[in-house]
Amino acid sequence: MKIILASKSPRRTMLLENAMIMHDCVSPAVDEEKIVQRLSGEPPEKLVEELSRAKASSVKEALQDGDIIVIGADTVVSVDGVIFGKPKDRDDAKRMIKLLQGREHDVYTGVTVLSEKEMISFHEKSAVSVFEMTDEEIEAYLETKEPFDKAGAYGIQGYFSRFIQRIEGSYDNIVGLPVASTYRALLKAGAF
Repeated sequence: MKIILASKSPRRTMLLENAMIMHDCVSPAVDEEKIVQRLSGEPPEKLVEELSRAKASSVKEALQDGDIIVIGADTVVSVDGVIFGKPKDRDDAKRMIKLLQGREHDVYTGVTVLSEKEMISFHEKSAVSVFEMTDEEIEAYLETKEPFDKAGAYGIQGYFSRFIQRIEGSYDNIVGLPVASTYRALLKAGAF
């Protein structure tokens, strides 16, 4: 079975490669904003699972190959019930970082493993505590350009790691793909 990651995320690719899960990458054709709007007010776990299913299904349908297993994934950050996806611009990223600093928030990743015979969808939740940050630290972080393609406007594996006080749960989940759970789903789907 050939494994396809329905994403061009270098972070998800790195996580799979580190676990020696060989795969190809294909970008899904999904209107994420439409799904986000439709599920407005729903819990984050429902949103990320639905987005992961849509991504996996999009790639599976596009490739029309029965000998593949597709992994779809989506990550969001949630604080006080408000879901943060990727920031729209610098001001949006700054707003998110200001709301995350000095407190704890949750990171949800939904994963779908889709084969010809089976669809396995699940989510994981990790808690992240961020130290208080000065305005200067926030500005310096924004200057790195790191926050602009990441849910919640930060990457735990990069420059922002200097502000992480503690985490509870899967580190890989925070990066964008809970590898151990994904591996177990791939086993169940017959990938290995």
